[in-house]
Amino acid sequence: MLNKSMLDIAYDIITAKNAPIAFKEMWEQIVKIQELSEEDSHKKISRFYTNLSLDGRFVTLGENMWDLRAHHTFDKVHIDMNDVYRDVETISDDDEEEKEYIEMLDKETGKETVEEDAAAGYEKEEDGEEEKPSETEEIY
Repeated sequence: MLNKSMLDIAYDIITAKNAPIAFKEMWEQIVKIQELSEEDSHKKISRFYTNLSLDGRFVTLGENMWDLRAHHTFDKVHIDMNDVYRDVETISDDDEEEKEYIEMLDKETGKETVEEDAAAGYEKEEDGEEEKPSETEEIY
């Protein structure tokens, strides 16, 4: 068994190939180099994938193809997090289709929308856990 980390082996594999590589192909080479049993391979693959994703030396190019970040310019591999995450409150008033979709998801999960909460006179506590009537609502 080689005394190198799987990430270092992956780095060596991509460096030697000098081209992007499919995750499956990379993993098969690592299993062979590390002489892992099938059982060990199944136990370690998810940890390796997580570590690969978090290691700054590597970048995913989509469709499970991986390469070294050094082979790519920043603008080619940078993901704008504004494209990934969106705030429900930022939906424009004229985007009815998106509002309907969000309402459908809320109904499926049993959640009320922010607008429904406000209309019902509830507001979130600062810790976000409990709701209480707003001060503007009269309590009888």
